[in-house]
Amino acid sequence: MMELNTQRMEDFQGRYKYFVAFAGLAFFLILISLWYFQVVKGSEYRRMSSNNCIRIRENPANRGMLLDHKGRILAHNRPSFEVYLVPEDLQVNPEVLVKVGEILNMNQNEIKERLQTLKKRTPFKPVKIKSDIEWNELALLECNRVHLPGLLVDVRPRRAYDYGQLASHLIGYLGEIDENELKQSKGASYRMGALVGKYGVEYRWESDLKGVDGGRQIEVDALGREIRHLRSVEPFPGKNLILTIDFDVQKAAEEAFQDKNGVLIAMDPKSGRILAMVSKPSFDPDLFARNISPEEWKSLTENPHHPLQNRGIQGQYPPGSVFKIITAIAGLETGVITPNTQLTCKGVYPYGNRDFRCYKEEGHGTINLHRAIVESCDIYFYQVGLKVGVDAIAHYANELGLGRLTGIALPHEKSGIVPSTAWKKKRLGVPWYSGETLSLAVGQGYINTTPLQLLMLISAVANGGKLYLPRVVEKVEDIYGNTLKDYPPVEVAQADISEKTLHFIQEALMGAVNDPHGTGWACALKDVKVAGKTGTAQVIKMAQDFKKGDMDRMPLKFRDHAWFVAYAPFEDPVISVTVLVEHGGYGGAVAAPIAKKVIEKYLSLETVSPVKMAGSSLESN
Repeated sequence: MMELNTQRMEDFQGRYKYFVAFAGLAFFLILISLWYFQVVKGSEYRRMSSNNCIRIRENPANRGMLLDHKGRILAHNRPSFEVYLVPEDLQVNPEVLVKVGEILNMNQNEIKERLQTLKKRTPFKPVKIKSDIEWNELALLECNRVHLPGLLVDVRPRRAYDYGQLASHLIGYLGEIDENELKQSKGASYRMGALVGKYGVEYRWESDLKGVDGGRQIEVDALGREIRHLRSVEPFPGKNLILTIDFDVQKAAEEAFQDKNGVLIAMDPKSGRILAMVSKPSFDPDLFARNISPEEWKSLTENPHHPLQNRGIQGQYPPGSVFKIITAIAGLETGVITPNTQLTCKGVYPYGNRDFRCYKEEGHGTINLHRAIVESCDIYFYQVGLKVGVDAIAHYANELGLGRLTGIALPHEKSGIVPSTAWKKKRLGVPWYSGETLSLAVGQGYINTTPLQLLMLISAVANGGKLYLPRVVEKVEDIYGNTLKDYPPVEVAQADISEKTLHFIQEALMGAVNDPHGTGWACALKDVKVAGKTGTAQVIKMAQDFKKGDMDRMPLKFRDHAWFVAYAPFEDPVISVTVLVEHGGYGGAVAAPIAKKVIEKYLSLETVSPVKMAGSSLESN
């Protein structure tokens, strides 16, 4: 018996060292695990544990409002019910996805795709799956909310534009912030998915409009259902912008265009205050406020008429006969011609191996400079251009703001082109040919301008040569109506042009609208004198045997652009206007009537149809 017990004890002692080694290894692994989970992963698990019971709900601030010059609201905010899901809560409650999809009429794949959109989302952060839901959808979600853990329905401010496309290129639109913008925002308190200004005033004054977001801290149970509210930080709304435009003038300008494409900009020539800005075709900024769909975005970006382009500052066009103002000024200022210089127009001006034509096929006869401007004689200005030369013409074009940015506080402005001998040599590597000066003298060839630049030109003629910075915002106010920023008139340049020359040009432009043979007769008013200049800019080079009647038979995209620039009243201008109708034909017939309606509205005057030709009359409207 003693021998048996001794044998068992020896066997146990032999295995004991293996048991101790195994137990030691097990405890070592447990200690390593505890160290890993508590030290290495401790902070992450503490955060996940905290998020599982205490969560932060964002409370975005109301964006500042946009108002017109008289305080009428153009853009504001309205409440929108947004639906969010917390992906972590759905892992233990997958049936929620099905029920929410049924209520919102969304398939599961669509919801899953939206849940996976934010790759760098922090744990337990809600993901928006639908915006601006209907009342019946809201009611169904709220009634079933207790059975839908992980669901969050919140009220968020949404941008509202009550007048649709009105002034859309000036106002701009919002869009979700992207990663690049988020990195560039630096100290600004933005979050992924926040709506920010992407275009127009909404973009340029983003820092003033955005406000300061708030939030609330809530406690949830293990299923993600809200138990109680802990604390909150109230949001602070953004600042309001008082724009320079007048709602009534803007509306009149929009309506005057009807179904035509083009531009109208109206401005106070003595301050640079923009009174109206129209670019057609336009877009509805509300599309972006409610999260534009891929199909809607594609229809805008692939539209051949480019509705997202602000033609007023981005469109670059040959100025046509409006540029004759520059040629006339260059001729007078250099002394090459005088107001009494007479030149002959026979309808055709042979030069080199080409015939340069006047729009009036039978010609104007022998005329002076005043009549050449009033009747817009091409051949008169061909001859003046040759006498003056390209570089002198370019100099006075630059003096009146062409060929450079105006400085308007809107994105993507273009500078246009004012050609010269140096410009062509640098750009094309070939010399300037004298025949090209003939085209330049009447606003064709290499010359390109934006409608805003031509507005600056006519405004400077009206006010005595001053160039003012175009302003679209008058002031920034807080929610109590206190002025925080003011934008007074800024004179950026004084054109080096004599008062005598400007006075002569003013008289000639007044004649262009009010004289019986003036090309701008369609803008004449009964009680106020309007001064202006028509222009017809070729889109393609015309054949030598081209006749006026051929224009109506051409495809629309090849037809001439119609220009008209004007200011009123002649004695003391308070409004200047530039109008461009794309492929509209003749400026006097198409663009001038649009300008007339806007000037009428601003001046609140009764109108009467003017006399077009000597000895003929039209009945009053």
